[in-house]
Amino acid sequence: MRNLLTDVAGLRVGHAQDDMIMSGVTVVTAAAPFVCGVHVMGGAPGTRETDLLAPDKLVEHVDALVLSGGSALGLDAASGVANALRAAGRGFDVGGQRVPIVPAAILFDLLNGGDKGWDVNPYAALGVRALESAGDGAGLGSVGAGTGATTATLKGGLGQASVRLDDGTTVAALVAVNALGSATVGETPHFWAAPWEIGTEFGGHGPALTYPQGRPAMKGASRNTTLGIIATDAALTQAQCTRLATAAHDGFARALVPSHTPMDGDLIFALSQGDRPAPDAALLGHAAAAVMARAIARGIYHATSDPRDSLPTYARRHGS
Repeated sequence: MRNLLTDVAGLRVGHAQDDMIMSGVTVVTAAAPFVCGVHVMGGAPGTRETDLLAPDKLVEHVDALVLSGGSALGLDAASGVANALRAAGRGFDVGGQRVPIVPAAILFDLLNGGDKGWDVNPYAALGVRALESAGDGAGLGSVGAGTGATTATLKGGLGQASVRLDDGTTVAALVAVNALGSATVGETPHFWAAPWEIGTEFGGHGPALTYPQGRPAMKGASRNTTLGIIATDAALTQAQCTRLATAAHDGFARALVPSHTPMDGDLIFALSQGDRPAPDAALLGHAAAAVMARAIARGIYHATSDPRDSLPTYARRHGS
């Protein structure tokens, strides 16, 4: 167990970023298509092919998932991934034609200080690079889709976490944290997610002793969205994946204040990659929420500084 999404055996994760534009892409894939569901709770989502993940739709398996910066322009990352997968012979067979199924979601990072004056949309190429780099998935903080992410008070980032349940089932999360709200309590180094921390994975500061009252810290509207992926090696149907994604949203609420606002596009994909008997659904959902909260805090904790940052990193403000 490496505390990564790829602790779910068979998954591969790749990241690509452009430091000039301060944005990037993260891709999750596997050797064969996997079952996937989705649940959107934010009021301003930007997505591709999420409608087909509803339990009543024809296609139950996907070839890859894409998380990207760039707002709606970042949806082009999925086109790059789909084209590369088709060239490799992957995709849903429709009369001999291969159509890769690549759901995607984007976050808004266009005002983070990077140079966005490109002549050619860079996200298709970033998607291909992320797919080509897919492997053990190592990467935390300012990488992939978390490269240019921000929160209300600190620089955002890409987080991952995992847990193995008593019956051997693995549940893992990956999240790009670009929230309207904050992951930390007021001006303190304490994370809202502290009650679910394992060891000192995000500093070990524990819960805050007091909590602020009144209006929480928030950044400007339309500059947000936290994107998550929850994965398990339990064999789930598409309907069960959808319920797992819904439960995992509790992790957003535990780790980000506020969350699921009209100005966020908060979204979670849930995927099943494996054939283990599924544990009790309530236990699985609880694990998904806890691991997602931990992943959010780890993404903030591991962010690295750039001279153009509009906000400090956690390490710069609080140390370790």
